[in-house]
Amino acid sequence: MLKTKSATKKKNMIVSEIIQVLTTALPGLKDKLGDKKFEKRVKKAAKLLASGVKPISANKVPAKKKIVKKAAKRVNTATPLKKAVVKK
Repeated sequence: MLKTKSATKKKNMIVSEIIQVLTTALPGLKDKLGDKKFEKRVKKAAKLLASGVKPISANKVPAKKKIVKKAAKRVNTATPLKKAVVKK
């Protein structure tokens, strides 16, 4: 459960940072909509933007790349193609 709690804390921090950025970037919209509507819309937008962001943990070690071995080339055993005959 500790991992999920820390992940939700990091996610909430990301959402709060996005809210701060959006409120400073859109002051004109706040004047037109009003405080309550603006706060609700910014909060929804921040949640949507943060849903695709995965918080980076400090303990996580990068995964090793797998080495892909190439298979030996197949010998073409199919019948050879015939050249097209041009009628004159």
